[in-house]
Amino acid sequence: MADVVKVITIIGSSPQSFAKAADEAVRTAQKTIRNITGVDVVSMSATVDPNPGGIKEYRTTINVAFVVENPSED
Repeated sequence: MADVVKVITIIGSSPQSFAKAADEAVRTAQKTIRNITGVDVVSMSATVDPNPGGIKEYRTTINVAFVVENPSED
């Protein structure tokens, strides 16, 4: 039987980089979602600290694909 894959969208954040924000999103998703097969980066954004300037927080939106488990048939 062919696999069924579900895709969800999640947003990760990091004070360091867009890549670390994406990695944080994947690592957090892996705590509750099994069978992750891949991710696509949808968008990147950031918040800016107005006082000293510069980027305060990087945010990466990703689509996470995972195989839906099929209950075994007895």
